[in-house]
Amino acid sequence: MELFPALALDEWRDSKETLHRFVQIVGKIRLAGSPRRNHWWNVPFHLTGRGITTRPMGPVHGGDAFCIDFDFVAHRLLVRTLAGREESFPLAGRSVADFYRDTLKALVALDIDAAPEHPYPYDLPDSRRPFAEDHEHRTYDPVAVGRYWRILSQVNLVLEAFAAGYSGKTSPVHHFWHTFDIAVTRFAEREIGQPATADPVTREAYSREVISAGFWFGDDTVPAPAFYSYTAPEPPGLAARPLEPAEASWSEARGSHIALLMYDDARATPDPWATVLAFYDSAYHAGAELAGWPRRPECRECPGGVTDPRLAA
Repeated sequence: MELFPALALDEWRDSKETLHRFVQIVGKIRLAGSPRRNHWWNVPFHLTGRGITTRPMGPVHGGDAFCIDFDFVAHRLLVRTLAGREESFPLAGRSVADFYRDTLKALVALDIDAAPEHPYPYDLPDSRRPFAEDHEHRTYDPVAVGRYWRILSQVNLVLEAFAAGYSGKTSPVHHFWHTFDIAVTRFAEREIGQPATADPVTREAYSREVISAGFWFGDDTVPAPAFYSYTAPEPPGLAARPLEPAEASWSEARGSHIALLMYDDARATPDPWATVLAFYDSAYHAGAELAGWPRRPECRECPGGVTDPRLAA
């Protein structure tokens, strides 16, 4: 299978907009049906061998524990309970309103009480339109979605390899439904106070000093797929630090800087896997050194995932 197949944003923009709202609906059910964890780690999706999953959650209000999976091989949504009951339906041929109705119908059929608390898109242009009234977004191209799934799976493995190099507090590799990206985050112990005007999502996500590495499929701000990394809060001089490979660069975003390596530039290199890992490493070291994160071994770097002192030596 080709590593990092081509997927220009314009080739599947309509399908992406529909799928983004599908996953937000299920993500909000996950938010309602799971206990809160630090930095919202309970909310994102994890990958499976066929798609993405909420992981088991509940029970809610005395109902059965349950799990919701997107199967991007068969292109179906599956809702399963711990007792073995199941409801499913195809993803193609549905508007967002249809998907919302059918998802809630599946929950009711399984006696699950976990509807989204705020059934509106999060941080999207139509954030004031309820999911139940969105008949506009209804494009679902199985070929394009299948390619998105293959890319997501491959990037997941690269991020797992990158995550293995740090034994300090590290998030899982997870797929965020609100921003439609996949990322892993390394944490320092320093607490970061957020301004009183910061929203609850931001306050929890950035309550500690972090360096994140990830990938998104493009949006109106960056209209092409890209690998990224950022340090929050941003230390002075970050955007002046060199990145690998030469095609990578710092870009201004919402008053700070983010390291970007465009997907097509990585694909064009002789070894895309090594190229992306080198990019993540260079962005991490730029942020960690300027922010004063302790150097090895105190910084908890562990090349190859090894923390055994004898093997490390």
